[in-house]
Amino acid sequence: MQWWQILLLTALAFWMVIDPLTLVLINNPLAIGMISGLIMGNLKIGLAVGSTLQLMVLGVGTYGGASMPDFMTGAIIGTVYAVLTGKGTQFAIGLAVPVGLLMVQLDVLARFTNTIFQHRVDRFISNNEPKKAARNVLYGVFPWGLSRALPVFIMLLVGNHVVKAILAVIPTWLTTGLKVSGGILPVVGIAILLRYLPTKKFFSYLLIGFLASAYLKVPMMGVALMGAAMAFIYYKNELKSANYALAGQQQEKEEYENDKGEYEN
Repeated sequence: MQWWQILLLTALAFWMVIDPLTLVLINNPLAIGMISGLIMGNLKIGLAVGSTLQLMVLGVGTYGGASMPDFMTGAIIGTVYAVLTGKGTQFAIGLAVPVGLLMVQLDVLARFTNTIFQHRVDRFISNNEPKKAARNVLYGVFPWGLSRALPVFIMLLVGNHVVKAILAVIPTWLTTGLKVSGGILPVVGIAILLRYLPTKKFFSYLLIGFLASAYLKVPMMGVALMGAAMAFIYYKNELKSANYALAGQQQEKEEYENDKGEYEN
């Protein structure tokens, strides 16, 4: 692995955490996997790892300061070692999951560290020192970014030879288990998303999509276009129903006004 690849991936790990505060918007496993694949010279594996991890975080967010598994860091590590070891995408997913879970602890530590700067900001604002307060806001970026950049740098610095040596002594049942879990975990992400969607109300649409994919072997793009078409039909029907209801209310209002006028006369 080249030194410039390590530096670029480390910089990517640093930036992706603070990206929600910017307008770049690469704060998702799919984008991070794609960029990692480009850096490693294998876009296909990067997209495969990133898109699979993206399925695992559908419907999950860090709202309210909550920490969640960081599968963006997992996408970087999974993509790198999938390319270096040639073990395949499913092994990369199995490797990315424990990395993402480890990042939860570091995310909590980074957030805790940032409270130090927050208290300093409050103090400087109370003392009418806005420039010092602004500097401390910027300082808070570093603990958060380094909470991802340092682990990624260390894991990449270890190198391909050490990873291969570790894989050589890992039993087959463990690597097989990682591959199996890598195939199952995206289903968990979809199940979490379905739990928060009005699935019962639109169960027929869900069933149509499943039949098209599982039995008719329609590609994912075809299923997506079919879903978009059905969504548009549903929208038009709902709009027509709303117009009918509005027209009915208007007619009832006019009839009421007419009846009221006749009664007063």
